[in-house]
Formats: sequence, structure tokens, C-alpha cells
Amino acid sequence: MIFLSKFLPLFIYPTGLITLLILLALLFWKKRRLSLTLLIFAFGVLFVAGNKYVATSLARTLEWRHPPLPAGSSADVIVVLGGGTEPNVDPRSMIEVNSAGDRVLYALKLYNEGAAPVLLLSGGDIDFLYDSPSTPADDMAALMEMLGVPRDDILVQNDSLNTQQDAEYSCAIIKEKGYMKVILVTSAFHMPRSVALFEAQGCPVIPAPVDYSVTEDSWNALFHPSTEEFFIDLLPSYTHLSAVTKSMKEYLGMIFYHLTGVLR
Repeated sequence: MIFLSKFLPLFIYPTGLITLLILLALLFWKKRRLSLTLLIFAFGVLFVAGNKYVATSLARTLEWRHPPLPAGSSADVIVVLGGGTEPNVDPRSMIEVNSAGDRVLYALKLYNEGAAPVLLLSGGDIDFLYDSPSTPADDMAALMEMLGVPRDDILVQNDSLNTQQDAEYSCAIIKEKGYMKVILVTSAFHMPRSVALFEAQGCPVIPAPVDYSVTEDSWNALFHPSTEEFFIDLLPSYTHLSAVTKSMKEYLGMIFYHLTGVLR
């Protein structure tokens, strides 16, 4: 089930869909009208999903749904979802943070400011996707300890394989420990799905989104470009395709959870 949930959507995301359409066009090359239609459709997907206007607008619908955590917020525990680290494997000399590493840094900042006395780090390892000697939760714990957090203030949940299990297994720990107020730290685009899944498990959370790709300045500037910026933003790029893919993943995930009854 986990494999299919990771594999099948690849043919819906822009790069997979474009590849599939091109392959079909080559397969039906002798049927020129059909192959030409498939190629036009492929270029259409590339143009729509690859430009900055679509990518930014779609990301904004997710990232701005929950406001930043108000200053002075406090709770019993800070839950941090994995995805912001890379394991210590050759040739790396240590555990590293990736583009979502703000999750770890922001959680550490909140802990140091006294927002909560405990950090619950959540994230397991999917064997067929990663060849890692450790889990994301273990890696976050190692970084937290390296940065001065006492091991006694860290709880590790390293069995989950997706966001649904993050919520299920983390909530089990939260209920067992009797924590009433929970701050949830994850990337802003990932927050709507995460909040919904935690609430479905009976664990209300205080969202603490981080790792924003759309700021107020960038959003306002998007619609007042120079001529040069307009054409650059209009042309497809990997960055924009990646942003659309991440947004689609979140929306498809929520649709799937509603269809399967996980979310109501």
C-alpha cells in the first residue's frame, strides 16, 4: 500500500505525466493526429505547470492557510515532522539538513525560547525509497543533541512511513504522556494536511509553519514584473515544476484521505 501510494501518483505529477504523454506519442507515431495531440498536451502541461505564476499561486493556497505561530506561544510538547534532514552516509561527514531543514532549526528556536520543555521528533524510514542507516527522527535527535538539547527532553517516534502514520503514532505518545497542548512544526505547504490528520486522531495542535516559499514581498512582486522578469517567470523551469508537484502531492493526499475515510 505504501509503495502504491508513492508510485502511482508519479504518473499524475507534471514530469511523470509529460513523460507518459511523450512515450504514448512515440508509441502511436504512425497515427500522426493522435501523436501530435499527445505532444501538444505534453507541452501544454509543461508550460502550465512549469511557470512561476501557477507554481506560486498553487503553493500560496497551502502555505498561507495557517498563520505563523504567535510570539510567546507555549505548549506541553513540540512535535517536529521529519523530512528536513539527510543521513550521515558517505561522503557526508555528518547528518545534514536539506531545503526543509528549517523544521529542525525552528523547533530548536522554540525550545530554546521556552515554548515547550519536550521535543517529539517523528519520522521513519521507507526501505524501498532510502538506503539509510538511520531514520529522519533519529537524525533530528542527533542534531538536536549536537546543538545542546538534553537527551531527556527528546522523544523519538521513528516507526511512521507517511504523514498519516506520523499523526497516528505521535498522537499515541501524546495521549500516553498526557500532553494537552501541542505545537506542530512542519513546512508551511505541508501544514494543512498535517493538522487535519492530527485532529482526526483526536490531537488538536497549534500550527507552527516554517519553510515558506511564498512571502508577501514575492507575492506582491509577482504581479508587478519588469518585461524581463515576466518572460523569465513564464518559461518552464525545474523549480516551478517541483513546487507544483509538492502542492499536488498535498492536495492528492487530502483527497485520498477523504475518499478512504481517514478525514471527514
